[in-house]
Amino acid sequence: MALTPEGILSDLKNKKYSPVYFFQGEETYYIDLLTDYIEDNVLTDTEKGFNQIILYGRDVQMNEVLTNARRFPMMAERQVVIVKEAQNISDINKESGQKLLIDYIKNPVGSTILVFAHKNKSLDKRKSLGKLIEKHAVALTTKKLYDNQVPAWVEKYLKSKGFSATTKAIQMLSDSIGNDLERLANEVDKILINYKEKIEINESIVQKYVGISKDYNVFELQKALIAKDVVKANQIINYFEANDKKNPIIPIIAVLFSFYSKLLMVVGSKDRSERNLASVLKVNPYFVKDYLLAARNYSPAQVINNIHYIKDADLKSKGVGNASASDGQLLKELVFKLLH
Repeated sequence: MALTPEGILSDLKNKKYSPVYFFQGEETYYIDLLTDYIEDNVLTDTEKGFNQIILYGRDVQMNEVLTNARRFPMMAERQVVIVKEAQNISDINKESGQKLLIDYIKNPVGSTILVFAHKNKSLDKRKSLGKLIEKHAVALTTKKLYDNQVPAWVEKYLKSKGFSATTKAIQMLSDSIGNDLERLANEVDKILINYKEKIEINESIVQKYVGISKDYNVFELQKALIAKDVVKANQIINYFEANDKKNPIIPIIAVLFSFYSKLLMVVGSKDRSERNLASVLKVNPYFVKDYLLAARNYSPAQVINNIHYIKDADLKSKGVGNASASDGQLLKELVFKLLH
């Protein structure tokens, strides 16, 4: 039964347990969230001593995992067996190991909660084990969010903590951190720990606690590029070069590529109403005015050229066709080309 992280967590909180859980996929945040909840909450501290077993995939084979799963609890209603880094179980992708797990899933021990935390990889759902897990275990396959899904996730996460945020603050968090949900959650928590009252998080608060300079950050650079403000853009690039550890080139390039890619859709759109563009770009209507201003300042040919310049800078930042230029020099060259 394929479920959502929220649905599985809700059942766990309501003590609706299943014999086998299989969490797998690219987005490790939810795998850790659910695994940690089971580890911390299913058994009492007294019960954990005899009835909670933590295994690591690199250290075990499937028969050892299932031998532990077939034990009966001592002085407790149930036992918990958790396999962390389950993708490293040596025979999990071999016929012998999969057959053992298939036999167990078909006839699990009712007093055992068996959890597999299978990170960064997924089993083939076309094969017998993959099909059986989907049908008879609590299965979750996680995927990385697309960039345009991140702001909604941040807003939802804040709401779950009882907080709200301005649109710009949410976008700043999303753009500066990206789709790494674990890091996003950590950065948001770092902000919230400073406030007992449930306030609205604004951009000044994000700048203060996430370490984003008020005047010299990628958002201000994008703003300067939109307005073709050469002086401001160069001030920011010089700051980036002097503080390169706090302003790595890859995230900056990613934000600029996202912006100009969306701008290309704007300059090619016949319907430039805010409502239509917000839908096409998958951005909050609040930001549409920035794209409309940029569309007045850049021709379609310039936007296409700028995307090419950004891709070229990305390759050079990774050592392709670049013998000696520093990240700061690459950014200076890139911004010059974007503006001129």
